Amino acid sequence: MASMLLNSMRTCPVIFEFSDVSVQTKSKKTLARPSVKNIVLVEGVRTPFLMSGTTYVSSFHWGLLHKTGIPKDAVDYIIYGTVIQEVKTSNVAREAALGAGFSDKIPAHTVTMACISSNQAMTSAVGMIAAGQCDAVVAGGVEFMSDVPIRHSRKMRKTMLSLNKAKTLGQRLGLIGSIRLAHLAPELPAVAEFSTAETMGHSADRLAAAFGVSRVEQDEFALRSHTLAKKAQDAGLLKDVISFKVPGRDIVSKDNGIRPSSMEQMAKLKPAFIKPHGTVTAANSSFLTDGASAVLIMSEEKALAMGYKPKAYLRDFVYVSQDPKDQLLLGPTYSTPKVLERAGLTMDDIDVFEFHEAFAGQIMANLKAMDSDWFAQTYMGRKSKVGTPPTEKFNLWGGSLSLGHPFGATGCRLVTTVAHRLQKEGGQYGLVAACAAGGQGHAMVIEAYPQ
Repeated sequence: MASMLLNSMRTCPVIFEFSDVSVQTKSKKTLARPSVKNIVLVEGVRTPFLMSGTTYVSSFHWGLLHKTGIPKDAVDYIIYGTVIQEVKTSNVAREAALGAGFSDKIPAHTVTMACISSNQAMTSAVGMIAAGQCDAVVAGGVEFMSDVPIRHSRKMRKTMLSLNKAKTLGQRLGLIGSIRLAHLAPELPAVAEFSTAETMGHSADRLAAAFGVSRVEQDEFALRSHTLAKKAQDAGLLKDVISFKVPGRDIVSKDNGIRPSSMEQMAKLKPAFIKPHGTVTAANSSFLTDGASAVLIMSEEKALAMGYKPKAYLRDFVYVSQDPKDQLLLGPTYSTPKVLERAGLTMDDIDVFEFHEAFAGQIMANLKAMDSDWFAQTYMGRKSKVGTPPTEKFNLWGGSLSLGHPFGATGCRLVTTVAHRLQKEGGQYGLVAACAAGGQGHAMVIEAYPQ
């Protein structure tokens, strides 16, 4: 999957035209700084995000269709993010690059930071370009939840390793004889915090309760996400999605988790984590998803020299970290004011907001925290609240609740969506924010490239 995205980044026409841009970018001050190199997003692509266990089952490394046309030896570095790693391809960035036909002289490494892994890949690329080490970096992420590694139990693993070291038949027979039926039970992966042993869904339910987010509010937000995603998909706005042929199956061309329902239907679902009185359900949570994403990031000077028309400038970004027990999913609340301060902007300056939707309750809790002077003063050491994004600017093409959330790939989707929305809506500044396991979070300011 990742190798096809990299191949698509490599094999498409070099010159970009944006004749379909419908609104002229608003004129505001630029965030360009005299002594700081301008770093641009040239292109972003992704596979359709599919519900795990559907079309991507038993298919991983296929070649994707063409997208950017950068020569295979013009990229200086490749960075990918992933969360649930396959041991055989632990450095998936390198394996994907080789599979896509990139030069074997291009270094590649893989990062992991839970749901903001591809954000980390992108900002690592920005750092390398800013430091003058590179001019062109491919960053991305991949997650394949349909075939996650499942381990033997610890006792069984220990026995198997000892068997491998046994030198005599007697030693081998003794070890085999020590195996009990319970040893054969596999260790299934769980989306749970190592430090607290709590699943993210359980934490989201507690967070929603702490901020007084009702079941109805969560279902309404989830329905909004699916409705807007369906509208964007039908209007052809999700241009980063690339169609491709899965061997032995049909052509996959769009996300398959977008399913607008009704409040009545959603109300019938039972709580998924805290039973029987919880408010988080399958309908107002993001679903397990297969997918990959990639972006081409370059210095502005290099991009223009190669004939590219950049989509956006990548500007200030921050990472934050909080208590993983009670503030696990509040990354946007902490990261948004910090990144705005770094950029010298306010909430009113932002034209496009794209927040990761792990759970509807998580989004609503963050919005309430961001609108609370008490929370800002008590927990964040700030004099006042940062405020909430206007609904008319927020996640207008759907979000992770509807489009899907491949853990390692969502960050690139968020950034590419901001760039496309800025072009479409004529805005100048966009803001990406996301929470992640471990109580971490991220935010980035993106500036539209002059059209």
